[in-house]
Amino acid sequence: MSRPQKILYSLGAIGTALSYQAFSTYILFFYVDTMKLATHLAAIAMLVYGLWNALNDPLFGFLSDRTRTPFGRRIPYIALGAVPFGIIYFLLWIPPFNSTQTIPLFLYFLSFICLFDGFYSIVVLNWASLYPEMFSSLTERASVNSLRQFFGVVGLIIGISLPPLIYSSIGWGGMGLIFGCIISLAFIVSLLGCREKKELSSVKPLGILQAFSATLKNRSFLTFVISNLFIQYTFMMVLAIIPFYAKYVLGVGPKWTSAILLSAFILEMPMLFVWGRLAVRFGAKRIYMIAIALFAVFLLPFFFLKAAPFAAAAAALLGTALGGVIVLSDVLISDVIDEDEIKTGRRREGMYFGINAFVTRFAIALEAASIGGIFILTGYNPNVLSQTGSFLMGLRFLIAGLPMLSMAAAFVIMMYYPLEGENFERVKAKGPRIMKTSDLS
Repeated sequence: MSRPQKILYSLGAIGTALSYQAFSTYILFFYVDTMKLATHLAAIAMLVYGLWNALNDPLFGFLSDRTRTPFGRRIPYIALGAVPFGIIYFLLWIPPFNSTQTIPLFLYFLSFICLFDGFYSIVVLNWASLYPEMFSSLTERASVNSLRQFFGVVGLIIGISLPPLIYSSIGWGGMGLIFGCIISLAFIVSLLGCREKKELSSVKPLGILQAFSATLKNRSFLTFVISNLFIQYTFMMVLAIIPFYAKYVLGVGPKWTSAILLSAFILEMPMLFVWGRLAVRFGAKRIYMIAIALFAVFLLPFFFLKAAPFAAAAAALLGTALGGVIVLSDVLISDVIDEDEIKTGRRREGMYFGINAFVTRFAIALEAASIGGIFILTGYNPNVLSQTGSFLMGLRFLIAGLPMLSMAAAFVIMMYYPLEGENFERVKAKGPRIMKTSDLS
């Protein structure tokens, strides 16, 4: 595949990162702190959202693997879902109810976060499933995923660092409209670089019970996905708490919130390519674990920081480690999919990405429970600027304590991931079908 095609495909990462990370970082802040939705109702909605996500991802993944059309298994879902996805995202940020209309506001919030997640799963799961199919070697996967994550960081900068500047100027609805248009456009453009292997659609797919059984018995996948659950919980927790941390612990406004987030992504971007090259030289698992350990260590300063400039510097350190984690996670799950093809004789990217999303989306429920519990226990009051000392300590625990413990658990679990050394070479030597053909349509 040519370099321009790789770039076009990778541009979909802007839509992926912008939509999900902006949602994860600001949705609670918007509905709880701005719209004044009661904390316990927001937590209930997020728990329901997590359960819905847990159901739809493996279902959509299974259906994607079984889809047979003249245009392929994945591409039709991206083409038909891109525009509705952007529209739903816009509507999420313009609730027609206020804090005095408690139940309508709650139901609107619940409905649209579930709609958002459904379209996210349909579009992003199919876009991501093309990655292992189109790129087969470690060198190519590391290189292309560095590109994907580079554009993903562009999406992160737009979706996480810039919102405080945008919503403070033109409002949350204006922000939603701009972001919705970018999301749809990113996936439409990415279709120009998407290709599928024709012969993979001709293989009879596994039945639903066989598909789930083969996936859940895969030791390589289980160790990866459980570790990834803790990693996603960490990322979501840190991003969701930063706006609160900046406002109440550091005492700064939207501009400094943007600066803190932006500092992480600026250093992350060049490090993406460094981590990719290190993985090719020393192995994906080893470098992945080093990145996890460094991320945990770099969280420690957030226990003690009192000034925004120091928080920005600490966030920059986090960004260097974050690059390694996000580049190599997709490389590792692609190796798992290659191993599965040797065992089952089928390419099942949809199922693996779907089950991965099923498991890791429980991070949403863990995040909601953690934030809701700490906020309630420490007496958070959205109507006052000066919070209690116990609440400020609770924020430090949420942004550093729990995430450090979570990354430590991820590191330990990854020690048991088997696809390295001789095991990894055996998978590559047997040569899954994906490595034996270049018939991309």
